[in-house]
Amino acid sequence: MNLLLVALLGGCTGLRTFTPMAVLCWFAWRGALHFSRWRSFTASVIAVVIFTLLALLELAGDKRPDAPARTAAPGLSARAVFGAFAALLLAQPLLLQPATAMVVGAIGAVVGSYLGWFVRTRTVAALKSADWPVAVTEDIVTIALSITFLHLAAVHGALFLGNQGIGFGK
Repeated sequence: MNLLLVALLGGCTGLRTFTPMAVLCWFAWRGALHFSRWRSFTASVIAVVIFTLLALLELAGDKRPDAPARTAAPGLSARAVFGAFAALLLAQPLLLQPATAMVVGAIGAVVGSYLGWFVRTRTVAALKSADWPVAVTEDIVTIALSITFLHLAAVHGALFLGNQGIGFGK
């Protein structure tokens, strides 16, 4: 279950590089996910602001006609790195081996990148529509899935692994 959650969050990173990290920081800041040592930076207002701004800039930049392909080397590499980084962070509350989590997160990001590209291009072609409405739908799906998978990680960590409980109060 834990590795599946890491892979699925990695898949979300494949759709949008910074959105899962922004959601993760929001969860940490609100107290739903608890990190210790160096991982605790995620619970800071600075991390929330930085990753939220990066996510918003990416959401806006993705709609531009000159946006680079997500499957091109620079974009795909960034998605794999951030998929691995999010997995490394989640390895602590989910009691996973960090290296294993990172590999699974990176693979999830690469698979998510190609799957997202495939679904988006085929949907635009099938609907004979502009790319913009499909891209906005992809944004919404990415945000919703990131929230869902991180909520499941928080609940699973609290209920089954004995970590600090989930709660949205500070």
